Amino acid sequence: MPSPPAGNEISTILRHDSKQTSYKIALLRSINDVVLNFPDLADTNRDVAVPLLLLADFWIAYYWSFVHPEQPIYQGPRATLDGTPRNDMAFRPELRALRRTFHRQHGGSTASDGFFLINELRMPRKRKTLSSELLESYRAARTKVARTIRMPIRYAGPGEWQVFSKPTRRRELSDVVAVPGTSGNQSCLVVRRDLWRSFQDLSLWVEALCIHEWSLFTESVDQTDESYGRGDIFSLLTARPDNRVSLTWERNQIDILLMEGEHFLCPWTGTEIRENDSYNLDHLLPVSVYPMNEMWNLAPADPRVNKQKKRDRIPSQEALKRARPRLARTYEKYRELEALDEAFRNDVSLRFSSLPSEGETVSQEVAKAATSLIDRIGTYRNLARFDP
Repeated sequence: MPSPPAGNEISTILRHDSKQTSYKIALLRSINDVVLNFPDLADTNRDVAVPLLLLADFWIAYYWSFVHPEQPIYQGPRATLDGTPRNDMAFRPELRALRRTFHRQHGGSTASDGFFLINELRMPRKRKTLSSELLESYRAARTKVARTIRMPIRYAGPGEWQVFSKPTRRRELSDVVAVPGTSGNQSCLVVRRDLWRSFQDLSLWVEALCIHEWSLFTESVDQTDESYGRGDIFSLLTARPDNRVSLTWERNQIDILLMEGEHFLCPWTGTEIRENDSYNLDHLLPVSVYPMNEMWNLAPADPRVNKQKKRDRIPSQEALKRARPRLARTYEKYRELEALDEAFRNDVSLRFSSLPSEGETVSQEVAKAATSLIDRIGTYRNLARFDP
């Protein structure tokens, strides 16, 4: 009997698999998010190895709102053992402890704090600013979540290991491509190449269906003190840290270059930006889509274009072509300042597969890869475009 199309496998898991918890939904949503972040891996036409720890990061962000110390939102039944209620989620204590530590040290309490934290932890220069207590709490939660992820991987589909194989350490895998930054000792989920492409082609639909099914599932779970409607859960699952992405360090580095006499070209208009000129440090991919301060995604830009035309849109394909040499020039300038060069190289290694970190053509290759990534994500997410 022929295997069903990969898209049908995704749909069947979301709509028809039995679910005692929201784990299977979280698994598919996290794979979908990884695919969206690394669309160039499809070009290899190979199965893709995804570290369980990377999936665990997304789970930390998704479940953050559900582990409020005073207002927990349960994600499944709570069995009783020896008269004591057990946790609905295996990692609830560890994630709750991480949330408490983060809020004690950083204040506030919003649904998007989990995404803000994992984005900060992703970049070495940001990670250095976090306390050892917070990092230890994060490691404990991340490790427990990664262990828990093995369960929905095993039972996704009609039987055990039917859709996904048992996670394996990267060094034991052959004929696969791994997500950038994967170490040989990390346990990985292998996503078949046809399934990877299906996630890519159906990414908007997968994301929407995951959030829809998750909202319906949580609404059906018996909560202790109050009930939550699907609208409440939808708001929590779609929260993003749009207004919390600080660019202080990055802008200071750009200002140093400007004070030393360097100048930049706006990637969208070609306008020269010199010392004392007004400029925006623009996220090439809008913060609403990609709330990361990775240096390849940041460029000094004409504030009039950024505020009046670009906003949350991405450039047209023609605008991206025109921007490519200007971005290459911007990246060359970044590499003239030691701290900025280190940040740029680290950020490139985290995001792009098979790109060199040294050599005369690095800036040009990164500019080509960055504009291609922007165009692909814009296409897969059906983002609005603009032309300067």
